[in-house]
Amino acid sequence: MTVRFGAITVDWLGRATVRLEGETGTVIYADPGPETDGIVDGQDPRDGDLILVTHGAHYDPDSIHRLAHENSIVVVHESIDAETIDWAAEQPDALPFEVARVQENESFILGPLDLSTTPADTEPDGSRADGRGRPDHPSGEGCGFLVTIDGITAFWPGNTDPLPAHDELAVDLFLAPIGGGPTMDRHEAAALATRLDPDLVLPVRYETTDARTAEDEAFVVDVAIRGIPVVLDR
Repeated sequence: MTVRFGAITVDWLGRATVRLEGETGTVIYADPGPETDGIVDGQDPRDGDLILVTHGAHYDPDSIHRLAHENSIVVVHESIDAETIDWAAEQPDALPFEVARVQENESFILGPLDLSTTPADTEPDGSRADGRGRPDHPSGEGCGFLVTIDGITAFWPGNTDPLPAHDELAVDLFLAPIGGGPTMDRHEAAALATRLDPDLVLPVRYETTDARTAEDEAFVVDVAIRGIPVVLDR
């Protein structure tokens, strides 16, 4: 399903992958990782002007080659190292595209786009830490992205707990991860949506199996009763 929101169209392509297309034709992909249905399954659109990768688990050179064209810009977190990723045989810097490595809290102007990076980490004493207090996503191993396309500012937080820094963001479209595990669950995402007060919430990182349907729909209700527009892309 394609969601039309202001001057952009939004497609959730499965798992963490989102495609944004502006009215002027600019196309952005966020986190086209190896497990995403529709990206590695025979499609080869080569229409991505900007490809964003939040952390190593979503770095997949094969998907990037399928999505990018000769003038694409690929933005990856600085920590990404193909030698530590089983399926990645090519380092970001070896890709035949313009590649930028970024840290959190950076800002860029890329032609008609404004792009910022946000912190993305899970707390050592939180529910996403192991028995030794090591979080799934320590600080410095990933980021989120805030991108403005045709007047719409979209926020894709990456794998993270809700953080105080998120509350300061001005967001029109919140691409809310709700799956739990290495990122926030539906309750945390709904609470963050309340603080962000965007014009639309579109949840991502959830399963479309029958077992998860009640959880997904509960998130929609939880956000909607707070007076925030929300849509479930299935």
